[in-house]
Amino acid sequence: MGKKIPMWQIAVVMIITIALLIYSIVFTSYGELHIPLIIAAIVAAGVAISNGWKWSFLEQGIISSISRSMQSCLILLTVGILIGTWKAAGVIPGMIYYGLNIISPGIFLVTACLLCGIVALAIGSSWSVAGTVGVAMIGIAVGLGINPAIAAGAVVSGSYFGDKMSPLSDTTNLAPTAAGATLFDHIQHMVWTVTPSLLIALVIYGILGMGKGGGEVDMSTANILQDEILNEFSISPILLIAPVLLIAIVVFKTPALPGLIGGIAVGLIFMVTMQGIPVGDWFTIMHYGYESISEVALNDDYTVADLLGGGGMKSMLWTVNLILCAMTFGGVMDCTGMLAALAEALLKVAKSTGALVTVTVFSCLFVNIIASDQYLAIILPGRMYKEAFEDKKLKAKNLSRCLEDSGTITSALVPWNTCGASMTKFLGVETFAYAPYAFLNWINPLVSIFYGFTGISMEKMTDEEYEALIEQRKLDAEIAAKSME
Repeated sequence: MGKKIPMWQIAVVMIITIALLIYSIVFTSYGELHIPLIIAAIVAAGVAISNGWKWSFLEQGIISSISRSMQSCLILLTVGILIGTWKAAGVIPGMIYYGLNIISPGIFLVTACLLCGIVALAIGSSWSVAGTVGVAMIGIAVGLGINPAIAAGAVVSGSYFGDKMSPLSDTTNLAPTAAGATLFDHIQHMVWTVTPSLLIALVIYGILGMGKGGGEVDMSTANILQDEILNEFSISPILLIAPVLLIAIVVFKTPALPGLIGGIAVGLIFMVTMQGIPVGDWFTIMHYGYESISEVALNDDYTVADLLGGGGMKSMLWTVNLILCAMTFGGVMDCTGMLAALAEALLKVAKSTGALVTVTVFSCLFVNIIASDQYLAIILPGRMYKEAFEDKKLKAKNLSRCLEDSGTITSALVPWNTCGASMTKFLGVETFAYAPYAFLNWINPLVSIFYGFTGISMEKMTDEEYEALIEQRKLDAEIAAKSME
């Protein structure tokens, strides 16, 4: 352990980090985030070492940070395999084919948002939804002549709405744990903020849909895509059993990885029985993805092969590498107390309930940007602001709601965050391109702040509850002191 790092040095680290990211994205042909994050981690480690922190401690902090992301990495690689097998099996092409038959351009954005939200609510995973239903929605959007960036925004909005409201979601369980609330109190309390946020987002998608989502609708494109799907695959409603089974597997509380593996197994069966793909090709498709035989261009940006091919474990390695780089930087910032120091500085300006909620929301966003991890964006502000909420006699579910309204929701808006990078990889649309259209993800934090200043639904403890809390704090402090003896 070293000494407390001065705030001016932390500010220097932050300025250098932001400058590196902007320089790479805007001013170089490299245009990636991996190396800037590694350099930022080196700068942060150098500052820490100059303040007496040992490398062995920093290394352990990095390893601990990366360990937190391992489940995400495993899910990413598994979803990559799932996408590859479902494309080869005709499952995703089938979803695109039937979707083009039943979804009209005018209601597409609203439908995409609601459908992704319902499925995510059922299975508790925004990633799984984006990697399956979301991929199909992008294909349908291209076929209908709708701007894929707007379609991706609708997919992300719906996916994160369902994820944050599902009792099966990891973040929905993590937020009340960090704040000291109960799961179902937390979910019920989120209804206050997420309902108006979703309704506003749907109205905007409806208005955009009237303009056909920002693209010139050419139904001939849809016809070409459907013809190419029929030329390459045997399409049958039986293929829709795969997504239904995946939802059922997860609804019955199967953990994410086993559930996704079950989806892969169904895809492999359909590859053989529906498409006649030999077992000898399984490993290649699972590793490298499915290679479409179509050479037809749909527009200047997409070919049929772009929509029908792809996936595979290899397709996710760029994102996994980015996560490792981001978590290296985040690990140094966290274990040296630099993130906590920034949060403490923000807390000094939180005099009113509205200011406290605002600081919490922006702290979660800030951690998502700097530490690149939504779990840390929930845990760290939850740990830092728990007593501040309690001292204002606010019930724990107020804090847990703020953590999800910001930590979970804004993670998909940051390109180098694990969530933003994953959404980009799944949907084939850059984060900066879809982010302006992920309306729920922008509106939800603002609604949370509005409630903080107006006091709407900000439930307070009774005097008896607060007194019991203070007694419990004293007891916890005594137990901690004894453990140090």
